[in-house]
Amino acid sequence: MKLLYNANIHTLDQSNPHASAILIAGGRIIAVGSKDQLESLAHGKVEKQDMKGKTILPGLTDAHIHMQFYSLGLSKVDCETKTKEECLRRVGERARTLKPGEWVLGHGWQQNDWDGNFPTAAELDAVSPNNPVYLTAKSLHAAWANTSALKLANITDETPDPKDGAVQRDAKGKATGIMIETAMALVNAAVPEATLAELEAALEKAQSVLWKMGITGVHDFDRRQSFMALQSLRAKGKLKLRVCKNIPVESVEQANDLGLRTGFGDEMLWIGSVKAFMDGALGPRTAAMFQPYEGEQENRGILNMDGEELFEHARKAADVGLSMTVHAIGDRANHEVLNAFEQLRNYETQNHLPHLRHRIEHVQVIHPDDAPRLARLNVIASMQPIHATSDMFAADRYWGDRAKFSYAWRDQLNFGAILAFGSDAPVESPNPFLGLHAAVTRQRADGSPSAEGWRAEQKLTLTEALSAYTFGAAYTANAEDRLGKLADNFHADLIVLDEDPFKVAEKHLLTISPSAVMINGDWVVY
Repeated sequence: MKLLYNANIHTLDQSNPHASAILIAGGRIIAVGSKDQLESLAHGKVEKQDMKGKTILPGLTDAHIHMQFYSLGLSKVDCETKTKEECLRRVGERARTLKPGEWVLGHGWQQNDWDGNFPTAAELDAVSPNNPVYLTAKSLHAAWANTSALKLANITDETPDPKDGAVQRDAKGKATGIMIETAMALVNAAVPEATLAELEAALEKAQSVLWKMGITGVHDFDRRQSFMALQSLRAKGKLKLRVCKNIPVESVEQANDLGLRTGFGDEMLWIGSVKAFMDGALGPRTAAMFQPYEGEQENRGILNMDGEELFEHARKAADVGLSMTVHAIGDRANHEVLNAFEQLRNYETQNHLPHLRHRIEHVQVIHPDDAPRLARLNVIASMQPIHATSDMFAADRYWGDRAKFSYAWRDQLNFGAILAFGSDAPVESPNPFLGLHAAVTRQRADGSPSAEGWRAEQKLTLTEALSAYTFGAAYTANAEDRLGKLADNFHADLIVLDEDPFKVAEKHLLTISPSAVMINGDWVVY
């Protein structure tokens, strides 16, 4: 039994918002209150810890992360650079450490942060003539390969574009080295896959990185191998991060055959929703829009399916008790998803099925007529505040006036939708304090674009933003009875901060990191 006392505890429990002590046993919170109150409840051997006035918050959950991509990405070349030249320098530096023929892998480039033009294979060839190079874009919806990688993937100028993707070509019809959306799989198939043991080791390393940021739980959006590695870690007692595991839509038939349900698993690893992709992303301008992108009159993005097709997938999931989660960034994509969810709600009612907790991932730009529909349909807005500050200039450039309807978490909250916040890591940093800063300031770390922030009417209070990383994420994962606040019989998942985030200047949120982290009553960082 542990008694933490002399603390500044923000419980995020509306019935008991502040306390100075917390009593823990068996991985659960016994009570929250004052030291004197809790000492009278304690029995047996009690380990008392003076927290010396430090601040305690519930553990934070990243409600959208790609654990396999993020974990393996920790060893890749960091391509999120201010200039293309710096990215190329890093690639060349890595190539010189490898044997000829070994792959150079990297992530994070964003042509919109450089000169706005997509880079080419020839530029990579110049810095890595003896090694294949494959670099995924920051959005994870495009990739950049050199000539060696294209050859290993059997990609030529004549290679046909796959459905919902493109092998980018120049004016002469030559493949440029840029793969858009599903075309990425053509090169990815040639990259040596990490073994299960390698992925386990990477995940174990990554969870310790996430703890130090204050993350005690995640909603994972990677696929079969990630799930296998997480299960293996759980079986070995090495998984010490709570994981709500979403499964890909291509597995919905098998899930239906098996009768797999949302929530199946245990309190460390359980099934969440069926994940589908409706469109692309803003970065490569593949998000599905009603109207063309600014300056690109032929481009309205890529719509992977319409609402009717999505409903057919969702119906099969609903029949066995699986909720849906759908990636939708463009206004047309969000419209089609909401149409499908409206059909799905009717289907659930007509067939006496439970109204499950369906969610839309990103909701990055939405037509004003559709904005109230999430709340009306009880659909969760799973959003990533750090996307707004990362994408704001590109949103203004390519969406024009429509950008005022983008990254609109204040609108969603006002309409009555539940917000769940995450990072989409490795697209962005999973550090939740960067997300909190973005949510309350709508500014980048350098203070741009202004003292008021970008489209400041969408700002949240710190309490509202923290709720999206705690209660909102827990509710979305059907775990609000055990996660998301510090209260009696909840899991003892908490973080300790040297500073009180409610008392520091907003810009200081960027530098806050926990001095201690507890999961299931055990200190994992201390």
